[in-house]
Amino acid sequence: MSAQPRAPRWDAVVVGAGFAGSLVAERLGARGWRVLVLEAGRTVPPAAETAAALRAAGGGPPTSPYPHHPDAPSPDVTDLTGLPDGGFTATGHLAQYGPLPYASGYLRANGGTGLLWTGLAPRMHPEDFRTGTLGQGRDWPIGYADLEPYYREAERELGVAADADEQRRAVGLPIPDDYDFPMRAVPASHLDRQVAHALDGRTVHDPAMPAPARLAVTATPHARNGLPTRPGDAVPGPPCAGSASCVPVCPTGAKYTPLRTQARWAAGVELRTEAVVSRVLADPATGRATEVEYLAGGTRHRAAADLVVLAAHAIENARLLLLSGLANRSDQVGRNLMDHPALLTWGLMPRPVGPYRGPGSTSGLEAFRFGPARGRRAPFRIEIGNWGWSWAGGTPGAVAAALVATGLRGKELRERLGDRIGRQFSLQFELEQPADPANRVTLDPTRRDPLGLPSPAVRYDLDEYVREGMASARAVSDQLFALLGAEDHTAYPAGPGWPGRLEHRGVAYGYRGAGHAGGTHVMGSSPGTSVVDHWQRSWDHPNLYAVGCGSMPSLGTSNPSLTMAALALRSAERMDRDLRELHRPAAPTPFASPRPSETPCPSETP
Repeated sequence: MSAQPRAPRWDAVVVGAGFAGSLVAERLGARGWRVLVLEAGRTVPPAAETAAALRAAGGGPPTSPYPHHPDAPSPDVTDLTGLPDGGFTATGHLAQYGPLPYASGYLRANGGTGLLWTGLAPRMHPEDFRTGTLGQGRDWPIGYADLEPYYREAERELGVAADADEQRRAVGLPIPDDYDFPMRAVPASHLDRQVAHALDGRTVHDPAMPAPARLAVTATPHARNGLPTRPGDAVPGPPCAGSASCVPVCPTGAKYTPLRTQARWAAGVELRTEAVVSRVLADPATGRATEVEYLAGGTRHRAAADLVVLAAHAIENARLLLLSGLANRSDQVGRNLMDHPALLTWGLMPRPVGPYRGPGSTSGLEAFRFGPARGRRAPFRIEIGNWGWSWAGGTPGAVAAALVATGLRGKELRERLGDRIGRQFSLQFELEQPADPANRVTLDPTRRDPLGLPSPAVRYDLDEYVREGMASARAVSDQLFALLGAEDHTAYPAGPGWPGRLEHRGVAYGYRGAGHAGGTHVMGSSPGTSVVDHWQRSWDHPNLYAVGCGSMPSLGTSNPSLTMAALALRSAERMDRDLRELHRPAAPTPFASPRPSETPCPSETP
């Protein structure tokens, strides 16, 4: 490729225009800094156009309705296929070397995976910041109290809908008494109300818990438009219309995406799409990052900046640091890859529950997220699924095909189909996965991407702690189904539909990836054991930041996007201080008056 002349120096270069990158750019731009944002993927069309394309195509995997840049491929869940005798095969951008599949994809486009997330925005529990002390994984170098003000700021930025009193009571979150979320909680679905009627106040026994767990169906915080908490407050767009397509696209724009933040970028922020960053260059003498090299339009470019911020997803951030040979004094770059392995159970309720309307989940069960049981098994949060069996693989089309195969036709087929689909529901158990250095992202020695760069490769497994969590989750699920009077249809057969299949103590389990990658440039209190400090700033390079879920030492059991946003806003404050200190005029050298004993006054001269 030909080289271009070097452009003027920027105050900051941000790599990636997803959640964290868009927030950092907005905050730095608002403070008057000149910011260049480099995004590997393409610009996406408006949400309504994307939704129309998805409907015209008859659906598809999460990344399917978005434009793909051939030089920046996106891994998708359809890259994985289960084998008839167990195990899996993997194709696509992300090489996989097992023993179990890393079962999540991500999107390389302007807005990143924040375009196709579910919109669920719960906070982490205070326990989640000290998992190492509790016996598994790592502790954070900061605690819940350090992040709490930024949680409130992130909730305002994303427009989170929730009930603060309910979050205090049911989840045990120390939220200030005078705080209200920007919008009222998303209304409970018909399914939520039926489940609450059957379960609230009842108890179930988790084999790992010393006492029965009391059940309470609790609304989940959502980053989507609803009714403002204070009448008269502005709402950033139309309210949720219940389109049931939050993944991959909200057609009305009610769900927050990073594009909403980008619309508020100051004039000093410039976005360049289809710009694939290939490495970060640093001065070997000072350790300071000096330039970012990127490939665009068949040409190699460089952008010089006083501050470099990597915000390109946990896997791509680690890959870029490895390509650059930077920030790895601790040998932790790429290590500690985490996700939320999601155990699904599904069945038929006794009565119709109105599935396939509204967001994918509006409520859940919180009692298994914290407490002494997490010393014995991975904690989990239970989402109540509004979209029937879709994630488990039993879509309405699949149900219809199965009924047609039995010979049903006409009115009888329609009635049976309406009954079966109308009673579908599922439970999703999101399990915490502790940081484990053996789960890691590396550069594949044999495979290269379309630009000739080494492809990312993953080695991934679930340890005994997570598997014990799955066993507890399944035991809890069996009791919940009994209390609901539901007919259980859960099964994890070996074969194409369940690449994430495993056996534990003779029982088969299947998991899906939640799309919650973390840990690959983990933050900590020591440069010998972590990649970045509590500001997400590299220990080895004082002006290089790696932001996003890759910095998180633990994920707890909550969807991590809100925590990622809070961390980005916190780090942006430190970045602003770094730039101000760098650009502060040098203090003039004060005039040094001579000591009287060394230079006497003229009147005292003999």
